[in-house]
Amino acid sequence: MKIAMIGTGYVGLVSGVCFSDFGHEVVCVDKNPEKIAKLQAGEVPIFEPGLDVLMAKNVAAGRLSFTLNLAEAVAGADAVFIAVGTPTRRGDGHADLTYVMAAAAEIATAMTQYTVVVTKSTVPVGTNRDVARAIKKANPQAQFDVASNPEFLREGAAIDDFMRPDRVVVGVESGKARKVMADVYKPLFLRDFPVVYTGLESAEMIKYAANAFLATKITFINEIAALCEKVGADVKDVAKGMGMDGRIGNKFLHAGPGYGGSCFPKDTKALARIGQDHAVPMQITETVIKVNDEIKRRMLDKIVDLCDGKVNGKTIAVLGVTFKPNTDDMRDAPSLTIVPALVGGGAKVRVADPQGQHEGEALLPGVKWCDSAYQAAQGADVLVILTEWNEFRALDLDKLARKMTVPRMADLRNIYSATEVLEAGFDKYLGVGR
Repeated sequence: MKIAMIGTGYVGLVSGVCFSDFGHEVVCVDKNPEKIAKLQAGEVPIFEPGLDVLMAKNVAAGRLSFTLNLAEAVAGADAVFIAVGTPTRRGDGHADLTYVMAAAAEIATAMTQYTVVVTKSTVPVGTNRDVARAIKKANPQAQFDVASNPEFLREGAAIDDFMRPDRVVVGVESGKARKVMADVYKPLFLRDFPVVYTGLESAEMIKYAANAFLATKITFINEIAALCEKVGADVKDVAKGMGMDGRIGNKFLHAGPGYGGSCFPKDTKALARIGQDHAVPMQITETVIKVNDEIKRRMLDKIVDLCDGKVNGKTIAVLGVTFKPNTDDMRDAPSLTIVPALVGGGAKVRVADPQGQHEGEALLPGVKWCDSAYQAAQGADVLVILTEWNEFRALDLDKLARKMTVPRMADLRNIYSATEVLEAGFDKYLGVGR
């Protein structure tokens, strides 16, 4: 099949590369000349483990290409995927659909045959019908159907998620469109991965409902963590006991500095706004948003406590600034709340992150970037673990303590235990919910 992927951001690029690995002919389109030039030169503009190798393999096989020419990519395509950004709109919390609707209008005039136009971007309920109307308006003679195909890719594990998904959700209304989408995902169907067919609105809602539920689970365990600190319980034990209940499950029950990234913050806000617009307030989701912001501020208080109530003049080593490990994504990362507050309070902040510096240099002015945890710890008064990169999980704690002026640790991911940290020579240790 011939597939056009409009947008080469995280979702579009990963999806396009994986579809080409299914054996489809895929053309990825973007309006950014610099990005397309890099992709054509074999450079991957994002960090995602294994993506560079898979992309090179399929470019070499002639199944994957990149272009600025949308019309050329769409002409003759069986399916055109819209995978452009839908950021939170300033002021009202709505998802900004500017790029989605612009792509729909361009696709309309470029189609040369029956085409299924598939929304891969996360969009509010009703958007696919708006896309259909926009296409019809721009090209009344167009032969097409629309489909909703939300993505469920975890950054850092996106290729595995695409190739071995829990499920694929496809919202369609015609048998013809369903057949095209079945052919698109045929390699997964043949390997018995579940494909769930629904109506357009249900597919759109599934994405928001799933992300809001996961964000709720994270926020719930973080609230329990705060209570554990007051009553003397250990949130790791509590989470383990909860997660063994099959009705609950053990995923997303890890206490920390709050959720971030490209999906949960944006999608919870959008769902809350959709509820308000339809007079069905999403009260749980609205509370989750509020509490998540409070959690980040509570983590800042922990660091201040380790600085004896004042960060001014202190040297603070921060390990990890991306919102999670195995990605360079810093969108809505807890570090964007915590680090500027430390710098603004007069602290000297030294940062080590395997992939965060490229984006972080612009987002976190006033910090010193270091090549390793040990370099960041040199002369520090407090060491803060913000992101649980693997290379931070087995640090030489004795060596860290010796390098620090005042060896104190705020382990905001509960990587270590108080016992091992204190035995290594640290004066104080603070975890989350312990």
